[in-house]
Amino acid sequence: MGKKLWHSMDIESVYASTNTTENGLSSSEAKARLELYGPNKLQEQKKQSAFVRFILQFHNVLIYVLICAAILTFFLDHTIDSIVIITVVLINAIIGFIQERGAQNALESIRKMLAYTAVVFRDEKKQKCSSEDLVVGDIVQLEAGDRVLADIRITQAHGLSAGEAILTGESDTVEKNPKSVDKDVMIADRSSMVFAGTTITSGIGRGVVVATANKTELGRINKMLSSVQVLTTPLVEQMDKLAKWLTLFILLFSITILYIGYYIKDMPFNEIFIAVVGLFVAAIPEGLPAVLTITLAVGVQAMAKRNAIVRQLPAIETIGSVSVICSDKTGTLTQNEMMVQTIQSSEIQYVVSGSGYDPTGVIHTDKNEEIDLNEDHFIKMMAKCSALCSDANLFNNNGQWSVDGSPTEGALVAFSHKVGFDAEKIRLEYLRADFIPFDSKHKFMATLNHGHDNESLIVVKGAAEIILKMCKFQYVNDLHKKDLDETFWEEMAEDMAKKGQRIIAIAYKNVPQEQSSLSFSDLDDGLILVGFTGIIDPPRAEAIEAIQECYNGHIEVKMITGDHTTTASAIGKAIGLRSSENVLSGKDIEHLSDEELQEAVLKTNIFARTTPEHKLRLVKALQEHNKVVAMTGDGVNDAPALKRANIGIAMGKKGTEAAKESSEFVLTDDNFASIVDAVREGRKVYDNIKKVISWTLPTNASEASVIVMAIVFGMAMPITPIQILWANMITAVTLGIALAFEKEDKNIMKRAPRALSDAILNKIVIWQIFYVTLLFLSAIFGIYSYAINSGVEIEYAQTLAFNTLIFMEIFYLFYVRNMNTLTKSFLDIVNTPVAWVAVSVVVLAQTIVTYVPFFQTVFTTKALSFSEISLILAVGFIMYALLELEKYIRVKTLYKTS
Repeated sequence: MGKKLWHSMDIESVYASTNTTENGLSSSEAKARLELYGPNKLQEQKKQSAFVRFILQFHNVLIYVLICAAILTFFLDHTIDSIVIITVVLINAIIGFIQERGAQNALESIRKMLAYTAVVFRDEKKQKCSSEDLVVGDIVQLEAGDRVLADIRITQAHGLSAGEAILTGESDTVEKNPKSVDKDVMIADRSSMVFAGTTITSGIGRGVVVATANKTELGRINKMLSSVQVLTTPLVEQMDKLAKWLTLFILLFSITILYIGYYIKDMPFNEIFIAVVGLFVAAIPEGLPAVLTITLAVGVQAMAKRNAIVRQLPAIETIGSVSVICSDKTGTLTQNEMMVQTIQSSEIQYVVSGSGYDPTGVIHTDKNEEIDLNEDHFIKMMAKCSALCSDANLFNNNGQWSVDGSPTEGALVAFSHKVGFDAEKIRLEYLRADFIPFDSKHKFMATLNHGHDNESLIVVKGAAEIILKMCKFQYVNDLHKKDLDETFWEEMAEDMAKKGQRIIAIAYKNVPQEQSSLSFSDLDDGLILVGFTGIIDPPRAEAIEAIQECYNGHIEVKMITGDHTTTASAIGKAIGLRSSENVLSGKDIEHLSDEELQEAVLKTNIFARTTPEHKLRLVKALQEHNKVVAMTGDGVNDAPALKRANIGIAMGKKGTEAAKESSEFVLTDDNFASIVDAVREGRKVYDNIKKVISWTLPTNASEASVIVMAIVFGMAMPITPIQILWANMITAVTLGIALAFEKEDKNIMKRAPRALSDAILNKIVIWQIFYVTLLFLSAIFGIYSYAINSGVEIEYAQTLAFNTLIFMEIFYLFYVRNMNTLTKSFLDIVNTPVAWVAVSVVVLAQTIVTYVPFFQTVFTTKALSFSEISLILAVGFIMYALLELEKYIRVKTLYKTS
């Protein structure tokens, strides 16, 4: 039927376009349409089998190399090495497999949102219908509590409102009516429509189905989600590049050494081949993926303690690189709970403190003057009227206050509790005899209440501009009133609106005790305006502090919301967003080209009245500037942007399953401040990953260089290949892992995020590989030559060189822990128990290999004397001193040039 602007069409045109009537379809017609257009369920894309998805996890250059290394080590009878390598490969494959399942679950969670039943009119009678059987043209009955199962054009409405936060991000309910609206309005302003996946919060109504399945707004988001390109993490990209270049270099280098040994040095092929295989396995950092996985896993546990659940392992490192946080407003920066924040009387403005629907708080004047609630007649009257002219109730669920009913009324009831009125008790004292329900046509609600003390009154609440026209007087106290100052109240309304508050006006009048019914004519005369309430979804107090910490860490914060521009600007100002007065609306975004949006996104921090497409475009625009973008959200409308962002962060308490499944992180406390904790932890994890790599690559290069130098110069091996393989294995699974537990730098949140262009294998690491290899070779060949010249047998000299290699790697570990820090105390060396445990394990293992007869036979080692052990330690201290000297020169040089 094509794409139509149903919200802007009149009802008769909608009936004509859908070929239906107000009495609905016949069963035969509904069946024919179902066969023609298909069931009302979101279509699933073809899935790869679980086996194929698992096999594809092995499609990686480094994985190929590791498998080859495992096969070679197995045929060389190094079974333990083979088992370790294969275990690493399997762990990486399982992690990747689990991550892909999460992406598929995101789509499934959206599809399940349509699995309900609806009440439709077919064959001119009301009947229940499965959600999948709904078709375009069906007339659907809508009542409070119903899940909307298709996009529906409203034809009748009585007090009808819908909660659309999951689709639009707007926290308050939206009033619905049959009146058509302008064709250019955003989804959040299409009051003549209700959309699939949303919920009817109050009232009753009817409507005609105009879109089902993938043609609904929910279906459109589902389609966007399935087509969004998921970006790989910076760490994964860099490790892929490192693996390819490292593999290529080592393969070419190994072939070159094989050629030199066999053709130039005339070494026997079997001997040179075994030596080159030893070189290959020693040079390939096969333990690196395992150590990196462990480093990330340590970060997972630390983040869980900070209320951030990690769904995808590499994301831990990525969040430390975040340079922009795009935050949804509702439920993230705000509490997603409406609260009365301001009370305006004819003389004083009051400020109400508290948290959401929690019925505790303090009320004082805007000049911070305390008030006596027992003596302040105005506040007591406002509280009493708020409770009487509301249907909502508060309830406590395991310490979490919630509202049963309209969020706006929930805020009014919570306010009355703060004043000292129990809503249930005051309603029993003033029994409701009759009422006029809220309707978008007249925009107010009125109740007739009879008190036990023969006091009877009508209470009215509604839109300020409507209530002002209905009132002739304004409240002074219970016994006095005066003429309404309409100009004053209009100015107050404008001032409160600028603060992003939704204004509810409250009025009343006394009536005779015998009055038992309420009609519109009863409101024509004598109404007294009590005052205004300013209701807002309040910002989280901790979010304000967290945003400042983001700015200190050179991280931009941008708010992307479905709320009105005025509300968004007011909240932005309240939480301390920079340039909060500069707001870009969804309409503005639609008129901008991609290039114009890329320019505007750098200058603007608040985006209001946005749709899922807008959020997705904004994330992409920021990424065009090489920004690492974190996107937070809780609704279905956030899911595509969450999936596209470098880091998607969903709310755990109030977030939809679609948002959670599209994200890399889930915050268990729905707290923006937890994001900053996660960024801090992510930066620490990356620091530790750099330390692991800065320790692994130079030590592997040093081990391999021992074999290379011996082959090139035609010397006997100072360390045998099996000894090098042992050193490679025992240190990788102990010393390398110890670096995963390093503590964070105290200034970690004061430095700028690292750029995407920053390579892991940078100039400093390359220099480190060269310098450390030179030190290792000098020490190993020097001590080996010293031993040979001393007249000892070659096995003894090799054992001395072998242990020198091990202990130099230990000393190098302590250097790497603080390789970029000049100021260092003794505590900096000893304050990581894990490092000392790892060192103890290595020393114990090396002692067994050196002194236990069985292992002496396996590794061709000899027992060393105390003097030689002292010599090894002296060599280690000398190397450590030379490394510290290099660091001093390097850091000082960088400091002067920066």
